[in-house]
Amino acid sequence: MKLQTIIIDDEPLARKGLKEYIADVDFLQLAGEFDSPLKAMDVLSRGEVQLLLLDIQMPKITGLDFMKSFQQTLPVIFTTAYPQYALEGFELNALDYLVKPISFDRFLKAALKAKEYYELRQQNKQMQTGVDVQKDFFIKADNQLVRIAFDELLFVEALQNYVCIHTAAKKYISYLTMRSVEEYLPASQFIKTHKSFIVNAAKIESIEGNEIRIGAHRIPISRSEKEEVMEQLLKNKFLKRY
Repeated sequence: MKLQTIIIDDEPLARKGLKEYIADVDFLQLAGEFDSPLKAMDVLSRGEVQLLLLDIQMPKITGLDFMKSFQQTLPVIFTTAYPQYALEGFELNALDYLVKPISFDRFLKAALKAKEYYELRQQNKQMQTGVDVQKDFFIKADNQLVRIAFDELLFVEALQNYVCIHTAAKKYISYLTMRSVEEYLPASQFIKTHKSFIVNAAKIESIEGNEIRIGAHRIPISRSEKEEVMEQLLKNKFLKRY
């Protein structure tokens, strides 16, 4: 299985270099190249692209703004000459952030992350059937596949280009995006309290101000999420004196 990959970069030489790298990686296949995100919309809307190599500084719309407006979940690796946008790129759940000039070794490392991400998604999809209710999912951590049960998961924390999965027994570091983890967590049980945190509602012990307490952990609630978080947590459960 080859990952269908497209390049969006307004620099012809940059596209040429990435095409040569893709040709040298046996699990990648070039599915198209574009000098603008707007020209790639038709291909992206088909839902067949499995990896996007995206420049940041481009005319009309930047790669960052494009990803903010793009509605689908799509693995993206930013390729740019500007390292200062790395944090914002990872906040958009990028798999990786490559600074030009990009060496083949660094490109290959990013491509392997994409391959691992895709394989885990496929594995987790296979666990779901039309009649069974999914109760867990797999991640790759410490060079092994680890099964994480929803009921054992306390919260998920995004840390730049990886996530930290906190369970009652242990925490696991995995090169995944926050978005990919969020896809597999049932919305009825898990709440996104902050762009970097998703918590298991059943594990929450108390709420004080803009913080949630789960054991010794303090998890922030962002201002933009607070109203929705409180509504999800307290609906039909808040006892009042009549």
